[in-house]
Amino acid sequence: MASNESSEVFPTLEQVERQVERYGLKADPRAVLVAERLAAAGVLLGQAAEVHFARFGLSTGRYRLLADLEDHGGEKSPSQLATSLGVSRATVTGLVDGLERDGFVCRRAAAGDRRSLVIVLTARGAELLRDMAPQHFGRLEAMAGVLDPEERVVFLDLLSRVVRGIPALTADS
Repeated sequence: MASNESSEVFPTLEQVERQVERYGLKADPRAVLVAERLAAAGVLLGQAAEVHFARFGLSTGRYRLLADLEDHGGEKSPSQLATSLGVSRATVTGLVDGLERDGFVCRRAAAGDRRSLVIVLTARGAELLRDMAPQHFGRLEAMAGVLDPEERVVFLDLLSRVVRGIPALTADS
């Protein structure tokens, strides 16, 4: 990313300090800066991920669903998928419709309850995941390769701690 793009996407400490002062707040500008930069990085990462997955004819959501199925023995109910992906059942239905059309998953009656459905990863879906794995994981590793191994450990710890604070954005005041 060019340095001029960085300044447009990521607020500076000086900008946050001016905002905090302008509104007469007692907020820690560095804490606000961490949250704002994390949000901006999330947007950039989401955009890059969509470009990345499009190379394989997928979206981030479609990939996550396939990977989740593969991780759990190749089949799950739609409600289990919705829970594990953190999306609605309607979103899962839309993702499954497209993946089924492409032959990557199929719907099947659940064993023991023919009224319930499970989503099953097909051989074609498993092959897609296997074929894309070298490039996918190589690009992920390259992205995080700017950090040395010790920094990655620290980053993962810090990120998990910040993620635990995310509910503060949606909490009632």
